[in-house]
Amino acid sequence: MIEGTPGKPYGGLLAHFNIVEANMRHRREEVSQLLKPDETVMSLTSFPRLGCENFTDPPTKPTPDAGATRSLFFPDDAIFPGHPRFKTLSRNIRLRRGDKVAINIPIFKDKNTAIPVDDSYKHSKAALPDHVYMDAMGFGMGCCCLQLTFQACNITEARTLYDQLTPLCPIMLAFTAASPLHRGFLTDVDCRWNIISASVDCRTEEERGLKPLKQNKFVIKKSRYDSIDSYLSEQGEKYNDVPLLYNEEDYKKLTANGIDHLLAQHIAHLFIRDTVSLFSEKVNQNDEEDTDHFENIQSTNWQTMRFKPPPPNSTIGWRVEFRPCEVQFTDFENAAIVCFVVLLTRVILSYQLNFLIPISKLCKRYFIKYLTLERMNNKEKYLDIDSASLKVDENMQKAQKRNAAREEKFWFRKDITTHVSPPEANECCKKGTMNCEPTNCDMFSLLTVNEIINGKEAEFPGLIPLINSYLSGMDVDADTHCTIQQYLKFIQRRASGEIFTTASWIRKFVTEHPEYMQDSKVTERINFDLLETIKDIQLGNKPCPDLLGYSTMSKTKENIPNALFKDC
Repeated sequence: MIEGTPGKPYGGLLAHFNIVEANMRHRREEVSQLLKPDETVMSLTSFPRLGCENFTDPPTKPTPDAGATRSLFFPDDAIFPGHPRFKTLSRNIRLRRGDKVAINIPIFKDKNTAIPVDDSYKHSKAALPDHVYMDAMGFGMGCCCLQLTFQACNITEARTLYDQLTPLCPIMLAFTAASPLHRGFLTDVDCRWNIISASVDCRTEEERGLKPLKQNKFVIKKSRYDSIDSYLSEQGEKYNDVPLLYNEEDYKKLTANGIDHLLAQHIAHLFIRDTVSLFSEKVNQNDEEDTDHFENIQSTNWQTMRFKPPPPNSTIGWRVEFRPCEVQFTDFENAAIVCFVVLLTRVILSYQLNFLIPISKLCKRYFIKYLTLERMNNKEKYLDIDSASLKVDENMQKAQKRNAAREEKFWFRKDITTHVSPPEANECCKKGTMNCEPTNCDMFSLLTVNEIINGKEAEFPGLIPLINSYLSGMDVDADTHCTIQQYLKFIQRRASGEIFTTASWIRKFVTEHPEYMQDSKVTERINFDLLETIKDIQLGNKPCPDLLGYSTMSKTKENIPNALFKDC
């Protein structure tokens, strides 16, 4: 896995939208120059046969009874050896939890799918027979994604963006769905989210609510990789209608030192977690000058959004990280998604829009019964665990379902203008009651991804029409205008179902492959042919209108026009 980031932040001009794709392409080319003739770099959310026999080169073997992961499938030798962080995380998560992590993803049940899926259930009581079972952090942290970080003008704007982008996280997760294949099987989900969530779930049995609290302080409802639990802005405060668990001692210390209630409870909520990776040379530090102790906890709370304070002794300001998107095959797709989300932030701030919905809508909880196999009196028995610690986020769970981008509906706000929205925003929306309270259920509706992005007549204006309304009042050079319109057309087509999501395209490729036996298995030949086809698509050697449409030619350039440099 390689993480690619721009060498420096993009600028604030519209012309900078036209260099995103070229920058991504440049980074891909830089990596490619270091590869051997039979190697290629690919933008994949998940490698389809990760954890299968001989999935590494050279082949390595798992060590279930020794090492950091002790996995049935994932060898320690597959973990990057160049930095101790990765093996340390794998080991510490397992040790703190008191057992290996347990990842169970429902199998896609085809005509000849065998149940049990394999013999995993014979080797681990955590394995469910009709699920694809995985048992190592590498299965989750071996997934890739597309993350965006925005620098705000000040802390108030950062808190606004954090809140306003939160309801969009499940929508963009469904829209970018790209990972239906795991451990050599075709599964019944399209996204990586729950896999990563379970892969780093270091909660003890007490913290999961399976045993009374004795050694631990809290029953924690979620993994440390999950959706956010509270809004941070003053506008969002009234929508925090779900009690937030936080460390009372830390909260009191923060408020006593002038931190407001919303931010104090957010930070104190992060600190209900223990550290899972700490290096000896970093233990004793001057916390007046260094933030490593804070970042140790902050950076291992992997949520849909991340609120990032400025580093000490730096010109970097308040930032917000948007984390749900899955990575796509091509630079064109990834650049389109990046530019779409960034344009949304411009629209939100310029039009003073309000996408907030109550946390209880966004995180509406419902019980799911987990079957855990235990041995009692030398007999195998299934136990139903129906605990608050196992409730899940409704919108985020819907987003991961097979074909969610076309078939699922998500809670979303309909009336998005505010009393300070400019006339052009009200004109675009053409409806809505000002300043309604969240008790008014008509403010929120179940909408499809298509209805949210492209609009629903007399109900919701659509994100693309809002962006186009915003752009109509902006001066932009011809090349940038052409590129942005190509990106927006792509977003529209994928949202409408005219072209496939990446996950749906992968699913179609596998099920139509000559070697596929309708048994939900991804053989080495299917895997190889899939990757070869993806490589040709991302290099532009093979057109793929089902996935990309018929026009993916932008006017992207490596630099903005010279005439605009003076405005930077």
